Amino acid sequence: MSHPPTTHHTEHTITVAAPARRVFDLIVDVGRWPEIFPPTVHVEHVGRSGTGERIRIWATANGEVKTWTSRRELDHDCLRVSFRQEVSQPPVAAMGGEWIVEAIDDTRTRVRLLHDFRAVGDDPGHVEWIERAIDRNSGAELDALRTASERAGDADGLTFTFEDTVEIPGGLKDAYAFVNEAGLWPERLPHVAATVLEEDVPGVQMLEMETRAPDGSTHTTRSVRVCFPDERIVYKQLRTPALMAAHIGRWLFEEDADGARITSVHTVVLNEEAVPAVLGPDATVADARTLVRNALSRNSTTTMEHAAAHAWGDRS
Repeated sequence: MSHPPTTHHTEHTITVAAPARRVFDLIVDVGRWPEIFPPTVHVEHVGRSGTGERIRIWATANGEVKTWTSRRELDHDCLRVSFRQEVSQPPVAAMGGEWIVEAIDDTRTRVRLLHDFRAVGDDPGHVEWIERAIDRNSGAELDALRTASERAGDADGLTFTFEDTVEIPGGLKDAYAFVNEAGLWPERLPHVAATVLEEDVPGVQMLEMETRAPDGSTHTTRSVRVCFPDERIVYKQLRTPALMAAHIGRWLFEEDADGARITSVHTVVLNEEAVPAVLGPDATVADARTLVRNALSRNSTTTMEHAAAHAWGDRS
């Protein structure tokens, strides 16, 4: 007689020097998860109804990119968020859990992150893989939640978002193909020295890129890209230059009665501790913002201009 699959339980806890409501609001705001939580690449809402919502998540787990859709129930009075994956990805057979936010006093909060899961086939190797992924991701998420919660309102201006747009005289699909085919960028873009593009799952890319600066120096980044054909490509850098603690972005391809265009959107979280080491002892966060914005804007605009030329048919 077969036994019912085993349900495993985990709990991770952290204390945060911030009010409980502020912490809870960050957990609720999934739109900010990619900039806050290291494992989260992209999140989008699928639907909302009352206190419930459905979200689709792309995230890394033990070095792999996984995606799933979860149902969440938000309890704003008790400061709890329960979640349950609708269809899990192997080796996970089923997974759910709860965020529990508990006020210790007006300025300190305890956060408990609970998971319950079943492994495919009850295989011990699968159980170990899942427990390792939960332990690594939960620790990273709780540490990041504490940092974000304790940085009230980002008074130091470490987080900022900006965008650039280039009109496309040619076909939108050709422009999308240019950005999607990042493996060809060393041949097509002057600031890209080398790339390694992997796409084991259609629409989910791992891109390692060596970028050339105007002074001839290079730096290497590694990004996860989620591609929505002819519409958008969203990405998150897993390996960033020293000045950036986080960098997420979107390539948007839009067409209306006024014409077609590409827009590049960047959200950056600066690494404040790296500013004096990289820019000198007298450098400020504002100096770092200017340098990072100019560098990213220059490269993304160059990419969009070449994509527009490619769409027009100028492949010189």
